[in-house]
Amino acid sequence: MSKYVITYDIGTTGIKTCLIHIDKTMKILSSATAGYNLYVDDETGVKGGAEQSEDEWWEAMCLTTKSVFNQFTDVKPEQIEGISFCSQMQGLVLVDKEGNCVRRPMSYMDQRARDELKKGIAHGVQIAGAEVTKLLKYLKYTGAVSSSVKDPIWKYKWVEAHEPENFKRVYKWLDVKEYLICRASGEFVMTTDSAFATLLYDTRKGHEGWCKPICDMVGINMEHLPPIKKCTEKVGEVTEKASAQLGLAPGTPVYGGGGDASLIGVGAGSVKVGDTHIYSGTSGWVGTVCAEQTVDAGAMMAAIVGADPYSYNYFGELETSNKCVEWVKNHLALDDIGVFLSNKEISDSFERQALNLYDYMEETIAQIPAGSGGTIFTPWLHGNRCPFEDPNASGMFFNIKIDTGKTELIRSVVEGICFHMRWMLERQEKKVKTSSTVRFCGGGALGAVTCQILADILQRNVEVVESPQNVGAVGAAACIAVGMGLIPSMQDVKSLIPAKITYFPNKQNKEVYDRNYRVFQNLYRCNKENFAILNG
Repeated sequence: MSKYVITYDIGTTGIKTCLIHIDKTMKILSSATAGYNLYVDDETGVKGGAEQSEDEWWEAMCLTTKSVFNQFTDVKPEQIEGISFCSQMQGLVLVDKEGNCVRRPMSYMDQRARDELKKGIAHGVQIAGAEVTKLLKYLKYTGAVSSSVKDPIWKYKWVEAHEPENFKRVYKWLDVKEYLICRASGEFVMTTDSAFATLLYDTRKGHEGWCKPICDMVGINMEHLPPIKKCTEKVGEVTEKASAQLGLAPGTPVYGGGGDASLIGVGAGSVKVGDTHIYSGTSGWVGTVCAEQTVDAGAMMAAIVGADPYSYNYFGELETSNKCVEWVKNHLALDDIGVFLSNKEISDSFERQALNLYDYMEETIAQIPAGSGGTIFTPWLHGNRCPFEDPNASGMFFNIKIDTGKTELIRSVVEGICFHMRWMLERQEKKVKTSSTVRFCGGGALGAVTCQILADILQRNVEVVESPQNVGAVGAAACIAVGMGLIPSMQDVKSLIPAKITYFPNKQNKEVYDRNYRVFQNLYRCNKENFAILNG
């Protein structure tokens, strides 16, 4: 059973590449990270824009692939029996027949297409931001509705309306990892979870595939949609050209892999019906495995198609989760607070920055009592999606007093992220049964203080696995393992990924956190109009 594979965890701000040994467990032998840019607003030339460079993705992928071999010299490129991906989702990557991008890819965070959304679905008599007849048609075929300005349909329509010359060159519509699959193998494909994330995928049993009625309704050229493959399927092989750039052997099998929303839960061991996990990376979410499709259109939550064909992931997203901690590090912690003794403490390394962040900032906020002295932070630095959709929503510090210090502000940022996770978790419970113990993963789970704050705010046990920041890579390896027949199914992954540590809720902090949580929820309701005035 012993196999060596390489997996790529493609995040919003960087890639982590892992060399993994699959045997009785999945062990990471070496890893390497590299960052890339996120171009927003003025850098894109349009309000609400969020774009990335396909060449920066590829360069980071090539650099880190070579690095993992340099770190662990016992394994040679020709021993790699498959590569796979765990990736950010709902990007828009439009390519020509040669696989070249016709324009810079749009990130899932892009929210420029407000007019296209309004023309396409948000007009007339509406429910949950969608015109009633179109909403019902969506729910009939896809089980979800494309009523967010950040959904890729409206980005596609924006390019059609504003960049007709680029649009004429489009051969296929890909997502982020699908572009990298294409560049590595020359194949134009899309995995089932990515296809579902376009909200153009027919989820009815016996009808799975691209949905012509929905495409016709919103005006999508179905010739732009690539063949759909399973997440566990071999979709191609590394080409001669790509092998020279990546440092892999030509012919290395390429597996479909999955999106982060599909595979991070898998890598955290949250794979059986009823299992709940919480992820806090650049973005964040709450996900619960469920047996049937369900949707809460009012909260922008739906049971999405994942890597396991026998279950769904009921999913609610926070656009900026640990990105808020990065923001507070850059704007409050780096000057004179003493969280870092000097800027020299910050390594240029993408991964070391994250480690330094938790080593120093967590030690500081641990000294502040629960509730941050009544200061509350809202983590909506790039709008919000769940449990309310509002691209105008923004972050704020509320209830600052004369004795409020930077340390209270920093702790309130962590608490605000956790309050939002609780809000999404409680909203999920209106539709599905969540687990009393949740698995916490992502960079946010590296800090013991953050994990304890989450347990206290949720008043639930919080489990963390080994290397919680690498669970996406482990989930991608699971796709290869299932595809090769090494593991019977995704549900068998859980036994290979035990919890390393469990955090139990401190009952003494319940009262103050319940109080602050009520205010946290009120802040959006009280400021929705103000956000629209300032940001609309």
